[in-house]
Amino acid sequence: MSESIGLFYGSSTCYTEMAAEKIRDAIQQKLPSVSINVHNIADDCISSLKDYEYLILGIPTWDYGELQEDWENHWQALDNIDLSDKQVALFGLGDQIGYPQWFQDALGYLWAKVVNQGASTVGLWPNQGYEFDESKALTDDKQFFLGLALDDENQFEKTDDYVDQWCQQILHEFDLITHG
Repeated sequence: MSESIGLFYGSSTCYTEMAAEKIRDAIQQKLPSVSINVHNIADDCISSLKDYEYLILGIPTWDYGELQEDWENHWQALDNIDLSDKQVALFGLGDQIGYPQWFQDALGYLWAKVVNQGASTVGLWPNQGYEFDESKALTDDKQFFLGLALDDENQFEKTDDYVDQWCQQILHEFDLITHG
């Protein structure tokens, strides 16, 4: 049986959309039997989250730790979606140099929202290699981001490697692949 993953993102600029496409392509390369359905939440209904067992959600942080506008438009609707049987991996985009006090904050907000709706999350990402002051997207021990943290503004050259490593990791954590 072929598995499917729902990949949902919001993107005011092209960066989160490009990251979503890279994630889709990396997963397809690693596991061609998995179907990846990509949804731009500006165009697609957020209630489609319930149609997938595996979810990947992407959100950029805007300005001073703010939600991206498409996610903000759907924020309250997320409260009505039961995610208790879902496994969710999250990725975020942010600017660690321009907004070091709020780096990846929206990723943290989205993680808290889906956990509150019952989701199990995967995809913690080490916080080494970044320069920031504060983030609401860190684990309690501050060693990991709650999902893949990308900074295409300042670390574009690292994005492809990060995406490749993270996709391998989440496919293992989703139990979709069992070997390296």
